[in-house]
Amino acid sequence: MDIRFIQNLESRLEKPLPGFESQLKMAGYTTSEHFYKPEENHKTACVMLVLFPKNDDWNFVLIERSSIDPNDRHAGQLSFPGGKLDESDKTLEDCALRETYEEIGLHPGGIGILGSLTPLYVKVSNFLVHPFIGFTTDLPKFVLQTTEVQQIFEVPVPLVTDSGYKKKVDISVRDFVINDVPTYQIFGKNLWGASAMILSEFEDILRDIK
Repeated sequence: MDIRFIQNLESRLEKPLPGFESQLKMAGYTTSEHFYKPEENHKTACVMLVLFPKNDDWNFVLIERSSIDPNDRHAGQLSFPGGKLDESDKTLEDCALRETYEEIGLHPGGIGILGSLTPLYVKVSNFLVHPFIGFTTDLPKFVLQTTEVQQIFEVPVPLVTDSGYKKKVDISVRDFVINDVPTYQIFGKNLWGASAMILSEFEDILRDIK
């Protein structure tokens, strides 16, 4: 496994990020409706893009959120491990690490933080989301918090920059349909919305370090 990828990624994250313009590439209809300047009463959440070696390549983890919680606006969707900032969290990184541990069982001590991506405000849920990128050199043993996580997907990093995995589709959300939404196609599932916007910035960073 080429550790130089991790070293190059860490170096790139220390430089100015592509930012909101990069995120907007996968925003679609949400450009003017769901992603704005945060409200004063916004909530804070943190997510983690965890890299790990598998099959001679670097992979990262996506989760499919459980669909049993009627109050979860993102139930059943693909996302990165993460959740709401807790009073016990000393930093945003602590929140991302704690939530990753709670949701998929990766211990904080085994994850090295490489840096962060551009925060993204999601108006529909009033969350300002702070994405972090971490890595582990071991093949993870995932333990799912089944009340929140239905399943996980181990995604090879090269998939992200392959345009063949992007597609515009119609998305059903509760009682209405959103047309022509930009998505990443992940093993037959649609990654869209805020998570796709976060991944879009990661994609541009990957292109910078290749």
